Amino acid sequence: MRSLGPFLRDAWQLSKPYFNSEEKWSARLLLAAIILLNLGLVALDVVLNFWNGSFYDALQNKDWNSFISLLFWFRHSADGEFMPGFCGIAVVYILVAVYRTYLNQWLQIRWRRWLTGRFLDDWLADRAYYKISLGSDPNGTGTDNPDQRIAEDLRNFVAETLSLGIDLLSNIVSLLSFISILWRLSGAIEILGVSVPGYMVWVALIYAVVGSWLTHLVGRPLAALNFKQQRFEANFRFSLVRLRENAEGVALYGGEREEQGAITERFGWVVMNWWAIMQRTKLLNALISGYQQVAVVFPIIVAAPRYFSGQIALGGLTRTSSAFGQVQGSLSWLVTAYATLATWRANVERLATFHRAILKARNAPEHGVQVGPPAGPDLRLHDVSLGLPDGSELMSHQNLHFARGQPVLVHGRSGTGKSTLFRTIAGIWPYGEGRINRPSGRSLFLPQRPYIPLGTLRHAVAYPGAEADFDDAAIVTALGQAGLTALTGQLDQVENWSMRLSGGEQQRLAFARALLLRPDWLFLDEATASLDREAEEALYQTLRERLPETTIVSIGHHDGLKAFHGRVLEFPPVGNKMAAE
Repeated sequence: MRSLGPFLRDAWQLSKPYFNSEEKWSARLLLAAIILLNLGLVALDVVLNFWNGSFYDALQNKDWNSFISLLFWFRHSADGEFMPGFCGIAVVYILVAVYRTYLNQWLQIRWRRWLTGRFLDDWLADRAYYKISLGSDPNGTGTDNPDQRIAEDLRNFVAETLSLGIDLLSNIVSLLSFISILWRLSGAIEILGVSVPGYMVWVALIYAVVGSWLTHLVGRPLAALNFKQQRFEANFRFSLVRLRENAEGVALYGGEREEQGAITERFGWVVMNWWAIMQRTKLLNALISGYQQVAVVFPIIVAAPRYFSGQIALGGLTRTSSAFGQVQGSLSWLVTAYATLATWRANVERLATFHRAILKARNAPEHGVQVGPPAGPDLRLHDVSLGLPDGSELMSHQNLHFARGQPVLVHGRSGTGKSTLFRTIAGIWPYGEGRINRPSGRSLFLPQRPYIPLGTLRHAVAYPGAEADFDDAAIVTALGQAGLTALTGQLDQVENWSMRLSGGEQQRLAFARALLLRPDWLFLDEATASLDREAEEALYQTLRERLPETTIVSIGHHDGLKAFHGRVLEFPPVGNKMAAE
């Protein structure tokens, strides 16, 4: 874990932007209201301290009228001092406590909504999410499980930041409010002939310092353990989600035992780290519980000599005990909040490292192939070299020309970089050099495994376009032309379509998407690999008939595809030039 200074800067950098954002005035107003309500609770605690003194004095003096007045109404003392009744104080206390929590939750959801939007914007901008997925981070310090960091860590960060920040402020105000009360009530004590005024303040200070120091020694490892726990939990959950998404493949392979072993191993890391947290938390709780239990009677024991000597009455003793508890509790904030602070620090570290990884990916120098503006109707690659993240080379200094209106089949052995070529043309592959002039018009890329978003079938077919841009007749026609007539009655049905549809049906849906969107250039990366030869040829024939103005560039292995393309490029081994037929 990082040292305290950089960690606090990270926490500040995560917190500050929202309160300077377009929502700053509502955010600041809500925060100010929450702070005022918390200060109001501190003020009510001060009132209750004075009320306790009057109430227990009434009990000691057997003053029935004062007893009833202090319970239900109010009391004016002989010297004109006004003391409200307990019922009135309780009603105000309940109202303040309820609205403090209500406004806190309101601010939490607004702040979380804004932070989530900001992280999503940064993560998706400049394809940072894709660049991060290509990078190599063996420890996953800033890049593992982005779903958990955005969904859970942001939620916990907002809740814990508000809770800890406001609690700390309340404790500071409570300390300032009660320390003067305790100073007056505790009087002086002689130690070795020296009179020590306000001695109980010094006792509370020494007690809190010793308790905080011991708590830090015992609880210091918890921050790192919580950081690891969040990561192990996310990895375990990811393995379960991955099994669910690949249920058919696992079932066909009969891989249940392997999957169970892998999942059990990941859960073993969860249990092992949790056991370490348990051991450390047990020690911390033993210390904190003992500390708090001693604090219950400690002030009464310290103040008892003055009570038995008659220097203070029972009410004075209870006020002294209450004030000591408030001062000692405020000074001991680190003790009581240590476990929450450890969790909060782990959340801050995960969010800060994630955000730095995003910024690094977005601001990284563009070493990849440069995509220039359109230079005519054709697609041209100039002196393009392509490589892999490990530095190995796939293609060296190639010049390629794809003419508008001429369908091209890219042919070659698996693993030679054909799909990487398509990623480069799409402008998303960062490993390479050279320049591309993409043609004007709209391009659509269909990978071998189509991406199907969550939602209705209508949304899945129209993606990445807006479903509102297409009427039912157009979507039904596209599905029918792609061989998915059986699905035309389910346009508004919400399903996980990537799980429900077979691999061949998913590829047919991608073709329906192309038929609906009618791009100027269509790039197919083995987009019919899950279909039989007859279905493959039928879909290509449909494309030729329905999209006569679309230039098709395909990656494929079947020789039968050559009949649908006017040109074939043989993707060569590294160092050779492209061969064209």
